[in-house]
Amino acid sequence: MSKKIAIIVGSLRKGSFSKQIAKNVAKLFPSDYEPEFVEIGNLPLYNEDIDTPENVPAAYTEFRNQIKEASGVVFVTPEYNRSIPGGLKNAIDVGSRPYGESAWDKKPAAVISVSPGAISGFGANHALRQSLVFLNMPTLQQPEAYIGNVTNILDDQGNVAEGTVGFLQSIVDAYVELLNRY
Repeated sequence: MSKKIAIIVGSLRKGSFSKQIAKNVAKLFPSDYEPEFVEIGNLPLYNEDIDTPENVPAAYTEFRNQIKEASGVVFVTPEYNRSIPGGLKNAIDVGSRPYGESAWDKKPAAVISVSPGAISGFGANHALRQSLVFLNMPTLQQPEAYIGNVTNILDDQGNVAEGTVGFLQSIVDAYVELLNRY
C-alpha cells in the first residue's frame, strides 16, 4: 500500500521556482510513496463566519480531506517579505479548523524554501516552522532545505542541475526516514 504525500507549493504563480523545485522533489520519492500536489490557490480567505456546517465552502472540505488522507506533507515555498506567502498562511489556517479538528495534527512535514537570492528563503522557512510546531507536525530538521540562487540550478525545462539532484535526494531520504518513524 502506497503512502500519499501531500505537496503544497507556497507560490500561486503558474511557473514559479517553488513549483519547479517541488516537481523535481516529487520524482525522488521511492515507488511506494505517492506524491500528490494539493492546490491552495482556490481556497477562499479563511473566515469563521463561512466555515459553519451549513455553509462550509466545498474548497475547504476538499482541501482538508486531501490533507487528512496524506501520510505526510512537504511544503515548498518562496519567501515574501521575510515570511511565507499569504496563500500558504491561508491554507494552514483552513486546514487547522474547525477548532479541535486540525487536518495537520501529527502529519510529518518537510520544509523547503526557494529563492532567486542568496538568503535562500531563510525567513520563510523559519516562519513556516513556527506554525508547524503549533500544529503538532513533527518536522524534518536535517538536512536543512534552503535553495538559494534557484535560477542558476534550473534549466529551461525546469529540471535541476545534476549536483542539486543529490542534495534534494538527501532531503527526500531523510524525510522518508522521518515518516517511517511515525
